[in-house]
Amino acid sequence: MTPLRIGVVGAAGRMGSEVVRAVDAADDLQLVAVVDLGDRLTQLVTARAEVIVDFTTPTAVMDTLAMAIPAGLHCVVGTTGFDEGRYAEVRALLGPDPAVGVVIAANFSVGAVLMMRFAAAAAAYFPSVEIVETHHPSKVDAPSGTAAHTAEVIDEVRRRANLPFPPDATVGDAGARGVAVGAVRVHSQRLVGAVARQQVTFAGPGELLTIEHDSRDRACFMPGVLRAVRCVRDLPGLTVGLDSLLD
Repeated sequence: MTPLRIGVVGAAGRMGSEVVRAVDAADDLQLVAVVDLGDRLTQLVTARAEVIVDFTTPTAVMDTLAMAIPAGLHCVVGTTGFDEGRYAEVRALLGPDPAVGVVIAANFSVGAVLMMRFAAAAAAYFPSVEIVETHHPSKVDAPSGTAAHTAEVIDEVRRRANLPFPPDATVGDAGARGVAVGAVRVHSQRLVGAVARQQVTFAGPGELLTIEHDSRDRACFMPGVLRAVRCVRDLPGLTVGLDSLLD
């Protein structure tokens, strides 16, 4: 079987360099292009990449997609910072009858995806919920894409269950209570030595339920990235999240 030709954008970064190693180690994949700050994105086309993986920054990723999609390159994106406006831009690039597949996921860890599923299952049963996320201090966005997405999922479940906002009589500095994503408060920590950790705490009368996922090494994201790389050609259009790729 001919190996699938892969290009990596953001190849010198923490996640990008991990992707490079993972692709190099896979027998069914061939690394044909590595692109980082200052390199031309057109190298991906010249190298005849079939699928590209982008782990860059929220300001750079749209340039990657604007070049790759018209060129017929399938895209796997782990860069965070996407909202409905940006998803709409991607759909516009893909057009009404897309031939290219784009997978965008806030988190490629299978454990993190399951954590979000478990949180969604619990969300309708508790009056209170808060999220604490911890990442390395070089991360530029807060809250993290994973925490924001988790909060959005929980908020949607709560609204369907007609739950009111969690009780909170706090007065004073609103910043002490984190960022509100719908009805869910999200608190961000940036600590030297951390990779990625998320704790979702639900509370009701007399009980707490805590769902926690701790990424201790960036290698934990690679099985999900490689799964997306192998699937994306069969998923024309935009796929958001890793969840559907696990079913």
